[in-house]
Amino acid sequence: MEHVDVAVVGGGPAGSAAAHAAAEAGASARVFEKGVPRDDRPGLGPDSTDAAGILDYWVDIMGIHPDELPDGVLLSELDRATFVGPSESCVLHNTGIESSYDGFGYTFHRARFDDWLRERAEAAGADYRVGVSVRDVETTLDDDPRHTLRLADGDAVTADFVILADGPQRTVTNRVLDRYLPYPVTDHLGTTTANHIAYQEHRELPPAVAEDLRGAITFWWGYIPGHTAYPWVFPNDDDVARIGLTMPIGLDLDEVTDPQSYALIHPDDETVPGGSEYLRRLLEHEYGDEYDVPEDFPLVEDRGKSQGTETYPISSTRPVDSPVDAGIAVVGGAMGTTSAFHEGGDHVAVRTGAIAGERAGTGDLSGYNAAWKDAIEDEILRNVTMADMVEEYGPEDWDNIFRTARKMLAEEEGFRMFERKFAAGWNAIKLLVSYRWRKRRLRRGGYVNISEDDYVY
Repeated sequence: MEHVDVAVVGGGPAGSAAAHAAAEAGASARVFEKGVPRDDRPGLGPDSTDAAGILDYWVDIMGIHPDELPDGVLLSELDRATFVGPSESCVLHNTGIESSYDGFGYTFHRARFDDWLRERAEAAGADYRVGVSVRDVETTLDDDPRHTLRLADGDAVTADFVILADGPQRTVTNRVLDRYLPYPVTDHLGTTTANHIAYQEHRELPPAVAEDLRGAITFWWGYIPGHTAYPWVFPNDDDVARIGLTMPIGLDLDEVTDPQSYALIHPDDETVPGGSEYLRRLLEHEYGDEYDVPEDFPLVEDRGKSQGTETYPISSTRPVDSPVDAGIAVVGGAMGTTSAFHEGGDHVAVRTGAIAGERAGTGDLSGYNAAWKDAIEDEILRNVTMADMVEEYGPEDWDNIFRTARKMLAEEEGFRMFERKFAAGWNAIKLLVSYRWRKRRLRRGGYVNISEDDYVY
């Protein structure tokens, strides 16, 4: 039976970063990636489905500067984020957080990025197996080696440490964690409750629309029902953009308060529309007076996962600690560090993977839970706090917050507006107090979904 020091389940950003760090630390590392086909990838690879945008300070969290990326990965430079409500909007030109990256951010080709991460891990000495599915991980705490990975083809591989990086679907992660918890893991990480569903299309924009949106990631809030549910546009190269949305799984329209107040819900809707119908309505709502939709916004069918479209889960849970005493670390989307609130999490996926890989590679995972908190706590706190604040928001609430935020942004740049005092009026004070109060309550691990103390060995 083959043996490796570090076995990594899943070959996306978190898994490849873990393998790279473990190999650089001198360990033998192997990635097991089941592999999926994509129209824009020549061979099998991880399920690289994401809106794929990076803000300035995310560059430092991720630890990879865009100058390191090969040609074809970076698609467009960003100079702003636009937040559109039913009748109000605001624009963020600066996050206000110091970073080594000079611009506001960039968008990138996620599949090419993932393939580059794989090449980087292999160059460091990691072994990357594509088309190999892990069915289970058996652990015997007192034996050496501790872990046996059972593969779909009947083979088995042993390892000293296991890093679970199988993304928000957590096909292997949930099975493994369930053995160390006094309650069913699905109480906290059920895929239908701990995830959102995302759908996006690659479309060519009319030249005037492309020019108007160039340099901006644009989000529409209060247009569709559901907690942290929103459409977006991410500019790509040329005049192509990714137009997509994020929404909760299984939302019942009958349970939505005043569904007709949402611009993309129609009076005759009996259920929540599907992703493609939502996006058609968005384009009609925004551009239908001037353009023939979808004829003037054609699908670019040689991009994306399948004929210009992609459907994928995104974690919407709070992050979980890992059962490190069992020699197991959970990273990236599997641990819930990605966020449905800001759509995307490649930066925290890479960072958590690198931390776990380096620690496993040096033979000691014990400090992993403290280390990932030290590295990304501010980012997680910010996202969880904001998501909690807007949980009950409807269209009018989004208009109010964007009206207030626009005044606040006139006084302070970016996220620093939540850290200072303002003369922007009573609504700004209420928003600031609410944010600080919620954030304070979440400190000291209050944002963790499953804590290290919950595990039983």
